[in-house]
Amino acid sequence: MQLDGTGSHLPPPDSGPGARIAVLVSRFNTEITEELRRGCVEGLTDQGVAADDIDIYHVPGAWELPQAALRVAAKKRHDAIIALGCVIRGETAHFDYVAGEAARGLGEVARVLDIPLLFGVLTTDTVEQAQARAGRTEGNKGRELAVSALGMLDLYSELDG
Repeated sequence: MQLDGTGSHLPPPDSGPGARIAVLVSRFNTEITEELRRGCVEGLTDQGVAADDIDIYHVPGAWELPQAALRVAAKKRHDAIIALGCVIRGETAHFDYVAGEAARGLGEVARVLDIPLLFGVLTTDTVEQAQARAGRTEGNKGRELAVSALGMLDLYSELDG
């Protein structure tokens, strides 16, 4: 089997057409998060998700992603949620608190939802590392998460089958 463009050896997901996806995007480190958003939307539409079925919600930073995910899920309008953010290590402990709480918070929310919640918060030491993970040439984690979200929808469908 060939790689699917995301580095995966898995067959492409079937759940694209008809899926409604929420994409939460942190406004902090916007130059990175907007590239993740772009890659995510392209990945979703490439898999058959209609552009009108993708709702983008901007939040101030990665810290706010868990609470936003919980509120979006409560609306019961989406089949999956993808949370995108970027926290770059600085000279203070702020990185550890924000990155750790974003991960912990999204994990807690994911465990109580009936729909998939995908974790797309980059946690890097440098801007260059973040740019490489949100790039147009070497791979884009937003695009990878789009395919993963649809793969999770396939799995949920199979398990509920």
